[in-house]
Amino acid sequence: MPIKLPSALPAFDVLSREGVSVMGEEQAARQDIRPLRIALLNLMPKKIQTENQFARLIGATPLQIELTLIRMSEHQTKNTAAEHMAEFYVPFSEVTDQKFDGLIITGAPIEHLPFTDVTYWDELKQVFEWTQTNVHSTFGVCWGGMAMINYFHGVQKHILDEKLFGCYRHHLIDSASPYLMGFSDDCVIPVSRWTEMRQDEIDAANGLKTLITSDEAGPCLVEDPAHRALYIFNHYEYDSGTLKQEYDRDVEAGTAITVPLNYYPDDDPTKQPLNRWKSHAHLLYGNWINQIYQTTHFELDKIGTQNA
Repeated sequence: MPIKLPSALPAFDVLSREGVSVMGEEQAARQDIRPLRIALLNLMPKKIQTENQFARLIGATPLQIELTLIRMSEHQTKNTAAEHMAEFYVPFSEVTDQKFDGLIITGAPIEHLPFTDVTYWDELKQVFEWTQTNVHSTFGVCWGGMAMINYFHGVQKHILDEKLFGCYRHHLIDSASPYLMGFSDDCVIPVSRWTEMRQDEIDAANGLKTLITSDEAGPCLVEDPAHRALYIFNHYEYDSGTLKQEYDRDVEAGTAITVPLNYYPDDDPTKQPLNRWKSHAHLLYGNWINQIYQTTHFELDKIGTQNA
């Protein structure tokens, strides 16, 4: 089944050219099934790139997905055209009475700030509380995952002396997890962050379970069953060239930056980078969608109730 997108959204053409099955709203309305309602709370400055990345992953399953793009109500982006935001995004304040099968909360380039100093922190706390009554399963990504695990469990993020930047080898802690079906014993995941979450603090929190970790980059994927959530601190959604774009941007700006580790062949930035994470990325998000499909209510109104 395809992912349902507005035909004018840039991701519609991008995914169509890549062979991902997409359909417009009129075609979807003719199908006598209930699509899974997945929302993307997009906190990244490059909105369109992020839309493409996550739509690509959640649109590759056999299920019909209806994607809703959400923004913070008062925060205004400076990197995406106002016309795009007005046409395709809804502010969080306008969806508070709606129910969703899944929600992805993206990262944001504000790692250096304490959570309480983020301009939209108060509204984001409302989002976290809202997920407990209106969302069946939430996936917090990078800063989004760090913020959510901090809010619900008090786990702190810690500033690193230097940026973790590159493709790091990870290994599974719980290979029997349904979210890791089909995974190899170890895998490569792109990492790009100035902060870390520490395993001992995650272990000290009640009810958290680390599923994937790295000897170099630390804990990566954490399950929070009590809050029906997953937190991933790294970037499976990245395109092949995303780390290159970040590296080239910093080099051009004169910002001190190292060549992303294990990304370019022979660590040579003049060579074409290799994507070694795409298959596991599709597995993880496909498994997440599959778990939602198996456990969510057919009746949307029952999501988040005691019987959910």
